Parts: sequence; structure tokens; C-alpha cells
Amino acid sequence: MPLNEQIFQACKELIDDAKMGCADLVFKEICLEILSRARHVLTERQFKRLATYAAQRMNEKMPFELREEIAMNR
Repeated sequence: MPLNEQIFQACKELIDDAKMGCADLVFKEICLEILSRARHVLTERQFKRLATYAAQRMNEKMPFELREEIAMNR
């Protein structure tokens, strides 16, 4: 697997991890930071795929139980 493909996969995993462990606002900030950094190392096609993936994850609603757990851990 080429290095930039590994970086693409790692970025997706970071987005997934952030989605599961952060409040929505923090998650969106993290996504923007990941995209900002990924822009410099991914191909244009990979970056567009990653941006689409991040946008889809941003639009997903967080399960109620997880939102509740995050709020209690603040």
C-alpha cells in the first residue's frame, strides 16, 4: 500500500475515533484540523474523498447514550 494511501486510512481512523469520543463541536474542530493537515500530503482525489467522508460523519447524529456519557465525563 502506498504511503499516501496509508495516511488516507489513518486520517479516516482519526475521524472515526474523534466521532466516538468527542462532543459535536470538538469533533468538527478536529475534522477541520485533520483536513487542513491532510491537504498537504494526500493527492487531490484522496483529499476530496476524505473531505466527503468527514462531511458525512459530521452530518451523522451521535447516539444519545454516547452524548450522555460524554456530558457526564466533562
